Amino acid sequence: MNILVLIKLVPDLVEELTIDAGGTTLDMTWLRLIINELDDHAIEEAILLKERGEASVTIVAPDVEGVDDVLFTAAAKGADRLIKLTGNFTEQVNNHALARAFTSIIKDLNPDLVLTGVQAHDDLDGSVGPLVAGYMGMPYVGYVSRISLSSETATVHKEYPGGVIAVMEVKLPTVMGIQAAEQPPRYVAVSKVRQAMKTATIEERTVDELDLSGGVTVSRMFQPEISERATMIEGDEEQVSARLIEIFREAGVL
Repeated sequence: MNILVLIKLVPDLVEELTIDAGGTTLDMTWLRLIINELDDHAIEEAILLKERGEASVTIVAPDVEGVDDVLFTAAAKGADRLIKLTGNFTEQVNNHALARAFTSIIKDLNPDLVLTGVQAHDDLDGSVGPLVAGYMGMPYVGYVSRISLSSETATVHKEYPGGVIAVMEVKLPTVMGIQAAEQPPRYVAVSKVRQAMKTATIEERTVDELDLSGGVTVSRMFQPEISERATMIEGDEEQVSARLIEIFREAGVL
């Protein structure tokens, strides 16, 4: 079984985000990039599938700052093959362009299962998974939390709002967007990652000029405005309750 995991790096929301001088994108000068959290869950789910049966796991990522560390960490977790797509990924690239770049490698590797995180916090033009499935003409299931594989099909648990879980069978090959792996992504020690750096190899595949069509055109970005809009209600329980009722009535809710 050949499992392919598509990942991307996203801005670390712990860091302060600033807008560049042009006003249409983030200033990437000092911005730290980390693996998309749900892509990390996709890696974990792939490793779990490998541990339960005969499967090989290949990780594919675009060439951006910090991607080598992410790939070697995946190798330390148990990934068998690491591929870095090289091209003009220095600027922010929309998901349509990224999906097209992934499509080229998918055609070469011919995987049985393609996994990716179901979404990312910088998805302005849709998630990568369904875009890849559309370009490849493959079925897609999103918000997946568990996978069981057979020779020709996959049985998946798909999450719906309200805690509803659907169990469905999908014919392989297919693309799946992982909402959560069956267990939290495993921790690997720095020493194990350093060992992977000595033993694992990152293959480089050159991507032709990126096609940005289909993405969102950003005309202007703004920092959130800070203003005083909260009203603190003081008093005992009865006074607070009475004031809340007045506010609801003024707003037309009651």
